[in-house]
Amino acid sequence: MKKILFVCMGNICRSPTAQGVFEKKLAEHGLTGKYLADSAGTHSYHVGSPPDRRAVEAAARRGIDISHQRARQVTPADFDVFDLLVAMDNSNYRDLLGMCDETAIDKVHRMMDFARNKLFDEVPDPYYGGEHGFDRVLDLLEDACEGLIFQLEQKRP
Repeated sequence: MKKILFVCMGNICRSPTAQGVFEKKLAEHGLTGKYLADSAGTHSYHVGSPPDRRAVEAAARRGIDISHQRARQVTPADFDVFDLLVAMDNSNYRDLLGMCDETAIDKVHRMMDFARNKLFDEVPDPYYGGEHGFDRVLDLLEDACEGLIFQLEQKRP
C-alpha cells in the first residue's frame, strides 16, 4: 500500500481538503484500500485543531467529509513512513526539501505537478480570502488528485 502525505502550512485548509478529495477520488475509482492518505503542516500553528470551518463546509457541499481530521505538523519520521509527500505550494515544497535528507528528496512533489489543467503552479492559500477561495482550491485539487491517481496507477508494478 502506497502512503501519500498532503502538506500545506498549517494543515487546516488545503492539505486536509487534498486528503479528503484524494480519498473520495480513490473511492470513485474503486481504489479504496490501495492507498493511504494523510495530511500535515510544515508549521505548528494549528496542531490539534480541526480544519477551517470554511474548508469543511466547501468540502461538504461536494460530498467530502473532512471534519474528523486534526492538524498535525510534519515530522522527520514522515519521510520514512510515506512514499510521497505532496506540497500545496512552492514555499511548503522548499520547506519539505529542507527537512529531509537526500535519500527522501525524490519523495517530495508539488500538488499541481499532477494537475491536468496547468493554469496554476500552486494551490493558493484560501485562509485570508473569501468563501470562493475554498471552492477554487477544491476545483484545483479535484483535477490534481485525478492526475495523481492516474500517475500512481500507471506506475504500479
